[in-house]
Amino acid sequence: MSEYRPLVNTIVAEVSAALTSIDQADVLALDQVIRQARRIFVAGTGRSGLCMRAFAMRLMHMGLLAYVVGDVTTPGITDSDLLLIGSGSGRTAALVQYATRAKALTAKIALITATRQSPIGEVADQIIEINAPTPKSDAAAQSFSIQPMGTLFEQTLGLLLDVIVLQLMHELNIDARQMFARHANLE
Repeated sequence: MSEYRPLVNTIVAEVSAALTSIDQADVLALDQVIRQARRIFVAGTGRSGLCMRAFAMRLMHMGLLAYVVGDVTTPGITDSDLLLIGSGSGRTAALVQYATRAKALTAKIALITATRQSPIGEVADQIIEINAPTPKSDAAAQSFSIQPMGTLFEQTLGLLLDVIVLQLMHELNIDARQMFARHANLE
């Protein structure tokens, strides 16, 4: 199967299956935690990290205080803040350190992962599980994708975060025009 259309159809079907398998109650709970947080800190590595950075940008566009862990302008986290981690395996060393430190500082921790049973999952207050393979986890045996490595997880993570943005826009009564007013304008 190397023709374009069959590949597209398969990928779209995989992403659709992964998105619709997510527990809606978990998504609504994360939405509420985000709205209650004074500030939202996001973290991830690799392609998952890029999805998390894009989510922080959209949160900023909505007027929420959002930071990417590791950026030089990111402040210290407190007990009124949320650390949201995107990690397929839930065991990436740097992310485990962030979660452990945030827990010690009594911040809320949320995890979007393919592996609920993981070091980060053990300290997370809120977990959303995506049914997608990731090469660093035993969950890879539970689902299948024609796409390499953690691609299905990463695609689903990005789209899930976009769904959450749409929910937040509705709940906060924010439209795209208002968001665009906060868009970078030095470019």
